[in-house]
Amino acid sequence: MKKVLYLLLFGSVMNCKAQNYIPIPDTLSGTSIHLTMHSDSVQFLPGMKTFTNAFNQYSYLGPTLILNQGDAMTMNVDNSLTDTTTVHWHGLHVPAMADGGPHTVILSGTTWSPQFTVMNHASTFWYHPHLHMRTGEQAMRGAAGVIIVRDPEEAVLALPRTYGVDDFPLIVQSQQFDSLNQIMWRGMQDSILLVNGTTQPQLDVPAQVVRFRLLNAAQSRNFNFGFTANQSFYVIGNDGGLLSAPVPVTRIRLAPGERAEILVDLSTQVGQTLYLMSYASELGTGVQGGIPPASMASDWYSPLNGADFNILQLNVIVPTANPVLTVPSALVNVVPWTAGQADTTRNISFTAQSMMNLDGPFYFNGLSYDMNRIDYEIPLNRTEIWTLSNQTMVAHPFHIHDVQFFILDRSSLPPAPQEAGFKDVVLVSPFESVRFITKFEDFADPMMPYMYHCHILMHEDDGMMGQFVVVPSTNVESVSGSAYMNAYPNPLVNGSISIPVNKAFTTNPTFILSNITGQEVMHGSLVGENGEYKISMSDLPAGTFVLKMIAGNQSSVSKIVKQ
Repeated sequence: MKKVLYLLLFGSVMNCKAQNYIPIPDTLSGTSIHLTMHSDSVQFLPGMKTFTNAFNQYSYLGPTLILNQGDAMTMNVDNSLTDTTTVHWHGLHVPAMADGGPHTVILSGTTWSPQFTVMNHASTFWYHPHLHMRTGEQAMRGAAGVIIVRDPEEAVLALPRTYGVDDFPLIVQSQQFDSLNQIMWRGMQDSILLVNGTTQPQLDVPAQVVRFRLLNAAQSRNFNFGFTANQSFYVIGNDGGLLSAPVPVTRIRLAPGERAEILVDLSTQVGQTLYLMSYASELGTGVQGGIPPASMASDWYSPLNGADFNILQLNVIVPTANPVLTVPSALVNVVPWTAGQADTTRNISFTAQSMMNLDGPFYFNGLSYDMNRIDYEIPLNRTEIWTLSNQTMVAHPFHIHDVQFFILDRSSLPPAPQEAGFKDVVLVSPFESVRFITKFEDFADPMMPYMYHCHILMHEDDGMMGQFVVVPSTNVESVSGSAYMNAYPNPLVNGSISIPVNKAFTTNPTFILSNITGQEVMHGSLVGENGEYKISMSDLPAGTFVLKMIAGNQSSVSKIVKQ
């Protein structure tokens, strides 16, 4: 009954206006890409314009980046906001200094120019801010865009790949607006749907096999994608690459941050209209966007929750000159890693202050995120199994930077075939346990950490995040910054940083101070006086620095902010 009633009410509201054709973002390619993040405004609703963030010429979202496997890239990111920001290349396997996490801040009016080689398989990735405690605000105001990686294996397959013709990026979001039409990014009454930044969206698609690159860029909502009348389609790839073969389905559930590439055969439907939908009535209790728990507070309620609703109207037009008319039977050779290959295991529990807590804050292993605490130090070339145990009543999409992984099992059951490929986000339902296996290869940097976090943006910003460093595979014993380095004052206004002498660093310690791009700005030996070491930073400009102390086979890393 709720499904029918909701569709009637929602349809009468949403369809009282003409449908809007969604824009297909322009592309940027080559080995040097320039992005400028800036503030703007958009007329989403009648009345006041909505203040937004965007990249380049756009007022909301940004261009699609086309990268080729093997290319050596320079990404020039200008910050034209009046605020500090970062830009994270979600899903890309890049050095920690180029990853764009919360440590790699871009001050207002400055440019960040990370360099990396594209090492990922062909797939769909995305970029967005990752400023600590501000990720949700900046991303949900529109600072995001799609990344498409191409490689030789994908290039020889008989797949739709003409961008904007039979290969479409679809950035799906749900927003809540206040009485002044401003985005309430933490709002749980999100009922306005956007596809590529457009309300009441529609798209013309040719009567042939069409490829959609689905990105769930919502703050917290899960989408259970399907089509009108339960039309079947094929999942050909998920977060990190293509699957071995297309998987026929009628649904694909995507949590915030997840992506999927799908093929839909429309060859017999010329002149017809169908809808990309979310069948949210099929989502479980505790999965945000699904049927609300009975104990859920009224301010969490959205009319979209637990209802089936249209997302995008698709108008099927005549086919192109050289259409793809069949779905290939095989794609690429994917050989998942097995549990027997693992060198070690790690266990991460998702916890909350109480079992009945639906609002958060939520934690990993009972700890809230601390920028100065390294949670794990992982030797280079280590293969690991991570066990994620959700002890809360809310489903959490777990995302890890640096690596892709294979899901081993969900509460001892094998993953669904559409989850059998490379992943970097996995939704862990309430009281579910998920194991994945991954390899930490190519990049070691004991100074700059990678993140792992819940991709519900307000959970991440409220502290459901941890960090790890990948260290060289030597016999050096490394220790975490918070345990052995308590530098103060931090932030530093001027003068010197002080570090209390610790038993781990009493023998001829040295230090290296680097800026946020990894450039060394100072180094030297330390001599303790009155129970502490001092490092003068009075000659250095304001900014974020990484301080590393070394003594014998011990080392410690900490972030220092000079204001």
